[in-house]
Amino acid sequence: MYNSKEVIRYCLPFLASACAFGQVSPVHGQRPASLVIRNALIVEGNATPVTGPRDILIEGNRITRIAPPAAGRRLAAAAEIDARGKWVLPGLINLHGHIQDERAGISMPFDYCLKLWLACGITTVRDVGSDFQKTKVLRSRGEAGELAAPRIFLYPMARASTYDEARQAIRKFSQDGADGFKFLDSTRDVEQGYLEEARELKMRSAHHAGVAETNAWDDIRWGTTSIEHWYGIPDAALPDGVQGFPPSYNYSNELDRFRYAGRLWREADPAKLDQVLDAMVKAGVAWDPTFSIYEAARDIDKAQNQPYFREYLHPALAEFFKPNLANHGSFFVEWTTADEVFWKENYRIWMKAVRDFERKGGLVGTGEDAGFIYRIYGFGYLRELELHQEAGFPPLKVVQHATANGARILGKEKELGRVRTGWLADLIVVNGNPLENFKVLYPHTPNAGIEWTIKDGIPYHAPTLAADVRRIAARPR
Repeated sequence: MYNSKEVIRYCLPFLASACAFGQVSPVHGQRPASLVIRNALIVEGNATPVTGPRDILIEGNRITRIAPPAAGRRLAAAAEIDARGKWVLPGLINLHGHIQDERAGISMPFDYCLKLWLACGITTVRDVGSDFQKTKVLRSRGEAGELAAPRIFLYPMARASTYDEARQAIRKFSQDGADGFKFLDSTRDVEQGYLEEARELKMRSAHHAGVAETNAWDDIRWGTTSIEHWYGIPDAALPDGVQGFPPSYNYSNELDRFRYAGRLWREADPAKLDQVLDAMVKAGVAWDPTFSIYEAARDIDKAQNQPYFREYLHPALAEFFKPNLANHGSFFVEWTTADEVFWKENYRIWMKAVRDFERKGGLVGTGEDAGFIYRIYGFGYLRELELHQEAGFPPLKVVQHATANGARILGKEKELGRVRTGWLADLIVVNGNPLENFKVLYPHTPNAGIEWTIKDGIPYHAPTLAADVRRIAARPR
């Protein structure tokens, strides 16, 4: 799976350092029988302050002990990571990922996407729309440790036209091994069918609402697990029940769709919006806002000139991102200063709504939706963390959104999303303090970045993964 010369080249400095102290460093991509992370500063994931230094013992794929370092009583392990002066966080949970092997008709290896996620500290991905059969294989290979990949929760896209078809579709997903499902714009009877069947089967759901018959009130009524993006929430608070579109508006034209999406939040009635948020909290409907994926709409020049594109942007994505209404999200065929101004206001109101939602007791998660709109895998997710901070959340809360909250939305809060004894060993070891600056998590940040991403007890050397991705991106050029 890995080129042995490359592994030796990247691991040799760590091995040499380890030998000097009688330590054995982990091998990239191989789960040791036991692994200790020594002298770590721990961000647990539950919004409590940093603690440490602590030693973290991993046996197999579980955290079995966390304790202060003690002279003469060192935790023994087959391999160890010296985390002195480093921060350890739970592995990040991406609630809105798409595993893709082509863009704009150009092939792109799965490794490009999967390794980028791991290099950016993402150990869990809720895949909400990919090739179901291909992704099932990737999920199985990842679970077996045969593939460098985050753990995958598979939420295939549901498409039905009637209530009965909707219930049948969800039953079929359950029989085929899906972990949950995603659904797009729908009529009220179809959404009811999806969610009534899901409730009987105890399946979780993600709703990408749009300008449709259904909105957040329907998610509240029938129990959607999470609303993705933000459509459906301001729609439920419009004074007249419909946005003030011009007569020429066509939702199927993506330039129209995204242009007037930038005017939606300002039309929502604040009092009605407050009622919608209260009802979402009471019904337990979570919110995965994906701030990052729409950011190009408020500054297209910045989006087109990301500093990491030079080394990390795959040519297939570069082609897909070019303005072209045939490609979803590539709607910038005509984008104006006025559009950006509206979108900047959109963000201010939207961010305040997410902040109000959490303050009322709502559950907020983090997702990226990369592969569209000038966002590449992993980098788009890390930008999401920065945007949650821009929305007014303290860094400890942002980490909670990205870890413990994500685990709750997946229904895995008793084994994922925390640095805690008994939890699965999904961790990241970071050079630099992410609570001070989330930019230290990016692979292209000089003298910083994630050093190790540990998924299910398997340590991956993040710079090695990043180098692999750079080679994958450069090869087609």
